[in-house]
Amino acid sequence: MIEEKVKKADRIIIGIDPGTNIMGYGILGIYGKKPAMIAMGLIELTKIGDHYMRLGRIYERVSMLVEQYCPDEMAIEAPFFGKNVQSMLKLGRAQGVAMAAALSRQVPITEYEPRKIKMAITGTGAASKEQVCEMLRRILDIPAESLLPKLDATDALAAALCHFYESSRPVVAKGASSWKDYIAKNPGKVKGL
Repeated sequence: MIEEKVKKADRIIIGIDPGTNIMGYGILGIYGKKPAMIAMGLIELTKIGDHYMRLGRIYERVSMLVEQYCPDEMAIEAPFFGKNVQSMLKLGRAQGVAMAAALSRQVPITEYEPRKIKMAITGTGAASKEQVCEMLRRILDIPAESLLPKLDATDALAAALCHFYESSRPVVAKGASSWKDYIAKNPGKVKGL
């Protein structure tokens, strides 16, 4: 079933919510212009005591996910700035290792701030993890029983959906401040106007 979804997708985006205790991942398939969840899950790291061994496990598991789902792109949540420098350093390392796993397979990466992801999914950058989860469930038509009790997986799926929205948005040409401005500056490039 999952293999069929992967084969039929026009594009696959893997989303990663980095963490040193739990790392979430979400696999989003794009079918025409419609996104759909293929899979989501957690990489549990709490039973591994050594920080460096956790990093090795992250690399191993993300590499396996890239191998299994063959994503075209990775969307990863950027670490937010906290007061504990050691925690930030560890989180940055976890993010870097996940990125290296994707880069080793030539998967392009885009990083998004947590507020931008929340804004893309819920319309507000201050949304709670629960609000993001509920909006994802509705947008992607995910059955409630498919949701995991820990919200790291839905955070990762939200990063992937945010990337779909951002990468699907038309790009306004350099020097144009709006479509109206673009049309005025480029009359030969726009037909029927």
